[in-house]
Amino acid sequence: MELIIYLAIGAIAGFTAGLFGVGGGLIIVPILYIVFRQQGYPSEVLMHLALGTSLATIMVTSISSIMAHHKKRAVLWRVVKNLAIGLCVGSFLGAGIADLLPNYILQGVIGLFAISVAYKMFFNQRSDVDQTRQLPSALKQGGAGVGIGVASAIFGIGGGSLTVPYLNRHGVVMQKAVATSAACGFPIAVAGAIGFMWFGHHGNVSLPNSIGYVHVYAFLGISCMSFMTAKLGAKVAHHLSPRGLQQCFAAMLCVVGCYFIIQSLQQMM
Repeated sequence: MELIIYLAIGAIAGFTAGLFGVGGGLIIVPILYIVFRQQGYPSEVLMHLALGTSLATIMVTSISSIMAHHKKRAVLWRVVKNLAIGLCVGSFLGAGIADLLPNYILQGVIGLFAISVAYKMFFNQRSDVDQTRQLPSALKQGGAGVGIGVASAIFGIGGGSLTVPYLNRHGVVMQKAVATSAACGFPIAVAGAIGFMWFGHHGNVSLPNSIGYVHVYAFLGISCMSFMTAKLGAKVAHHLSPRGLQQCFAAMLCVVGCYFIIQSLQQMM
């Protein structure tokens, strides 16, 4: 029965990710939080378990996106190489930072992040491409990768909402920025998932069906189904209004953000 629930979550997450054209992390984290809470997992590790499991699923679901962008020759692999080490180091460190943060702090931070993303989407704010600028040195790109990796692990996402603006600001056109960001999501997810497993295990976290802060059944169920349903969501999206879809998703993110902020405030009181 538990596996069926996770298969259903994967189907929803994959479909909506394909429908709205965003990574699944912002969808998977709140759903997993609610499911884990209903299943009676300790409140102090609910967010950690949702974040770690989300990153583990992104590790699998990002592969199809990478393959699609690579076929169109849109991925700047040299940039991916420059960012990768920093992304891995940052994502692993981000998992360690998240391990140290109380559940209510994580809820508040993720709630604010969800609302900020919703605001940008609702008002269609995109980072303008600065054609006069070029990407900095490989060392500086690696440093930026560390920052993106840390934030992505704490938010439980593949980093697209952070990597794309960074690349835009340094003269990379949107199509290649999105494709390169998709490729960068894989090292973020791998290092972040390993980090959440490592810190959870060494923090003597003992949860059923889990390795550290990664729930094995949820990982398997969500990965399998979201990989398949993302393509269906993408097909449906072509028959609907892009602007309408964007605003619907922004509204959903507002609800998610407000929910986490309220939960955070309740635990603080």
